[in-house]
Amino acid sequence: MHETADDLRILQGLLDRSYAMAGPHLLEIHTPERRLGASELTATLTGVCVLALATVTADGRPRVSLVDGLFYRGTFWFGSSSDSVRLRHIRRRPAVSATHTRGQSLAVTVHGTAMETRLDADPGFAGYCAEVYHPRYGDGWTQWAAEFPFARIEADCMFAFASPDTP
Repeated sequence: MHETADDLRILQGLLDRSYAMAGPHLLEIHTPERRLGASELTATLTGVCVLALATVTADGRPRVSLVDGLFYRGTFWFGSSSDSVRLRHIRRRPAVSATHTRGQSLAVTVHGTAMETRLDADPGFAGYCAEVYHPRYGDGWTQWAAEFPFARIEADCMFAFASPDTP
């Protein structure tokens, strides 16, 4: 867990505001006892969290693709290739939605704006990536990944559901 006390406070505020504006159907499912708070969420979202990331085409059609999501300092981050369709969408229309699920027991959904960055722009994030990816790909991963753009999702709202009664 790399979140500071301030990160946790900001994340909890986002979760609280999101549920305050949620519709009745979502609230019937995401009952208070099934919601994860900021501390629980950051403890749960470690390592790679595959995200179903939705972007939008020029004519408004949604496109979903899977990306390696990393939850760092209360925010989802992901990498891509500079020539990917997803990044082309994000550069023109940065509004995105993403969901990370684990069967029926966990669902975290975020809506917001993708902010493009590079691995070397945030040394803390680069260090977290090294923790996650070096065991799998070796120390050379950092040099390889330095060529690729990353993005973080500046969240407008986030919902975090956990069902303790689902295996």
